[in-house]
Amino acid sequence: MRLIYRYALLTRVSHWLWVVAFAVLVSSGLQIFNASPNLDASDKSDPARRVLTISSPADGVGTATIFRHTFVTTGWLGWTDDGLGSRGPHAFPAWITIPGFQDLADGRRWHLFFAWVAGACWLIWLISAWRKGSLREMLLRPSDVPKLWPMQAYYLKLRKTPPPHGTYNPLQKAAYTFVLFLLAPFVVLTGLALSPGIDALANPLTVVLGGRQFARLWHFAGMLLLLGFFGVHTFQVATQGVFNQMRSMITGWYRTSEAETVEA
Repeated sequence: MRLIYRYALLTRVSHWLWVVAFAVLVSSGLQIFNASPNLDASDKSDPARRVLTISSPADGVGTATIFRHTFVTTGWLGWTDDGLGSRGPHAFPAWITIPGFQDLADGRRWHLFFAWVAGACWLIWLISAWRKGSLREMLLRPSDVPKLWPMQAYYLKLRKTPPPHGTYNPLQKAAYTFVLFLLAPFVVLTGLALSPGIDALANPLTVVLGGRQFARLWHFAGMLLLLGFFGVHTFQVATQGVFNQMRSMITGWYRTSEAETVEA
């Protein structure tokens, strides 16, 4: 076993700032969603092409309708805490939105500010990884594909040792390649398409995405995929030495064995 300096200071700072920024973006985004709690697969609002609706058809009742299948979700979707000490017809509860009470204008301010913070963290992280020379190590290569299942089997405790890999294992490379270079830019583009100002300056972007309502649908779906990535990422950290992983992202130093640092 030996210690290696795995993460530079800029990488660690941008990582944790991005975590905070993403949490605020999700919360403020749900605040914005509450103002119009539905998603349509259309270029404009169209109930006939509605994908998701969270509503309160009657006082004290909350429902969520997904592709015309309705579920009673009273208490946690549809009819929830209003942030003012009582309950009311709100899609998402006050405890998960920023601000807690319904305030679309402030929700947009929080969302826009932390979108810039998240974008800056993403750019700083890329530059730091590039200067360190680790960026190319994070990209999934054809030779990594056969190692994906063995690595997952190691996480699931179905094999004792991981397949030989470098600083980043095959699953990490696949996740980073998809999220950093495909999903994150897509979420940014769909978010820009939702801005009336950007729509006026770069209308072709909105048209390509299918219109502002479709862009809203893509943006929400991208958020769910990012949350899924965080769930998988947390699972990986929890099953591969929480202390060691957290130490590396806080101090930069990671304890590893010789077998783990030999690239196949």
